[in-house]
Amino acid sequence: MGRAKKQRILIALGLIMFMGTAVYLRLWTIDYRISSNDTELIRRQFDLANREAMDESAEWRRRYDSELEKSAKCFRKLEENKKSLGETTVLNKKMEMLQKENMDLLERVESLKQELEAEKLKCTMRHI
Repeated sequence: MGRAKKQRILIALGLIMFMGTAVYLRLWTIDYRISSNDTELIRRQFDLANREAMDESAEWRRRYDSELEKSAKCFRKLEENKKSLGETTVLNKKMEMLQKENMDLLERVESLKQELEAEKLKCTMRHI
């Protein structure tokens, strides 16, 4: 009885394997017929999707390049402004220094005028 039971199980297993293989082959032939008929359609769809992806990639690259150009332009302007601000501070310091020097010179001129007037007055007093 044990041997007959094992034999039935083996026969059932063989039959199930045969049927599974038959179903697999049937599905494979159906899939093959569909895929062989649609090869050109699939190829066209792939080409179309590939072109769209390339177009989108080109669009993003153009946007990136545009933004990169804008940021470089802004950076250059910022550097120019920093440089001119630095020059302005240097010029302001020079201007302050020159104004101080000018005030000192004006005071010196005024004192020299007073000395000149005093000398003129002395000279006129001697001649009188």
